[in-house]
Amino acid sequence: MNQRLKKLQAWMIKNDVQISLITSSENVFYLSGFYSDPHERLLALAVFQEEEPFLVCPAMEKYSAKSSGWDNEIIGYSDIDHPWELIEKGINNRIKNVKNVAIEKEHMIVERYEELSKLFPNSTFVSAEEKLRKLRMIKDNNELKTIEEACALADYAVEVGVGEIKAGKTELEILSAIEFALKKKGVKEMSFATMVLTGANAASPHGTPGLTKIQKGDLVLFDLGVVVDRYCSDITRTVAYGDINDKQKEIYDTVLKAQLAGIAASKPGATAAKVDLAARNVISEAGYGDYFPHRLGHGLGISVHEFPSMTETNQLVIEEGMVYTIEPGIYVPEVAGVRIEDDVYVTADGVKVLTKFPKELQVIK
Repeated sequence: MNQRLKKLQAWMIKNDVQISLITSSENVFYLSGFYSDPHERLLALAVFQEEEPFLVCPAMEKYSAKSSGWDNEIIGYSDIDHPWELIEKGINNRIKNVKNVAIEKEHMIVERYEELSKLFPNSTFVSAEEKLRKLRMIKDNNELKTIEEACALADYAVEVGVGEIKAGKTELEILSAIEFALKKKGVKEMSFATMVLTGANAASPHGTPGLTKIQKGDLVLFDLGVVVDRYCSDITRTVAYGDINDKQKEIYDTVLKAQLAGIAASKPGATAAKVDLAARNVISEAGYGDYFPHRLGHGLGISVHEFPSMTETNQLVIEEGMVYTIEPGIYVPEVAGVRIEDDVYVTADGVKVLTKFPKELQVIK
């Protein structure tokens, strides 16, 4: 059995949890090596303190589950089967007297919770999230290597995007060129919907690319990520097309200074709050505090947004092996929108920056 399952089982024994029923695609993948997006169908991994775990998936994905390397029982069900009856049978074949069941409370929908409650009417349901978040928070060497590959492709994607900048091109034209170039390199999936935003649109932190055309004097913001073997990258760069005004330059320089301060503050023993404030204070002291409306960053791995949340109130202690983003931004409507984002890996004495596309202001002529 793999070490991740063993760590979960040790937590179950310590906390008197007889069953962990894991239902999110990300956590099933983390624990089993099998990834599926079953849409409305049920995907589940049942883990016990000592007994053999089993995987539940649509019958049409049973072969894929086996091919993924999962060596334990796989229960495949058809669209006319009732999967909860199969789950009940699988559990009853293994254990009785279930007192505590761990579930992903933030993921499990009410309908499925009600089905599970029928199986265990006298059991207490506890959260599995905290343990799973902590397990996923610390990356092993294989995970780091995969994320580094995803980051290298993200760097390449920004390079392609910058090279496509030309007066009259629309945001969507540049976006399509980026994703086409990645497809030619074998990239199947982006971490999230790619953003290419120009001019006033860049002042919206989560803007939607459209038919806005690039003009001289615009700042152009790229925010994108690439998935490699189920692991995500996430990068943001902002470049200038032609000469920009002094206010835009001041905003860019402030964001860059803040981003470097966040990187410098990142080390084992610091808190997420300290890292966030190191960057946030730079922006506040420059008079732009009200224009930095989001957290400094977020954990990164199988999900593009995962534990921890890098906020000014989070007292979580930074540990070696964590991967997270550092992405301060300033968004002044009708003036400028600038964000600079890197993915960092926490080492014994600081961080290794995994995204490497240049951050100094680039002016595209």
